[in-house]
Amino acid sequence: MAKPLWVVVGVVLVAAGVVWTLQGFDVLEGSSMSGTTTWSIIGPITVLVGLALAVVGVRGRRP
Repeated sequence: MAKPLWVVVGVVLVAAGVVWTLQGFDVLEGSSMSGTTTWSIIGPITVLVGLALAVVGVRGRRP
């Protein structure tokens, strides 16, 4: 059974992670986060966590 809330949270985390990654690599400029190594690391980790939540939400829990 799908868990739509997990999917939504996962997608939001993926979107935030992509933005943070692009800011960390200085692709998106104009922020204090731009060009900072910290966000180059946190961003991809957030993307992976978001993907995992979305996959769990779509596949559901097995009995």
